[in-house]
Amino acid sequence: MADIKELLHYVATHLADVKDEVRVELVEERSADVYELEVAESDLGRVIGRGGKTARAIRSLVSAISPRDGKRTIVEILE
Repeated sequence: MADIKELLHYVATHLADVKDEVRVELVEERSADVYELEVAESDLGRVIGRGGKTARAIRSLVSAISPRDGKRTIVEILE
């Protein structure tokens, strides 16, 4: 779990201009682990990307390394 949080933080930090405002929080629910990614408003477009391509790529990375324990792993980008 910590690896996914660290990966999200690493990727978002390298995409963002305001690195101090990158935050990743894990919210554990019954059927899913939800990672909430928060960046500065000015960096939101960079993290989401054109047509959501960057956000989809981030979610694909997380999906590839998430444990197969029956729980879903979700990445939410907070505005």
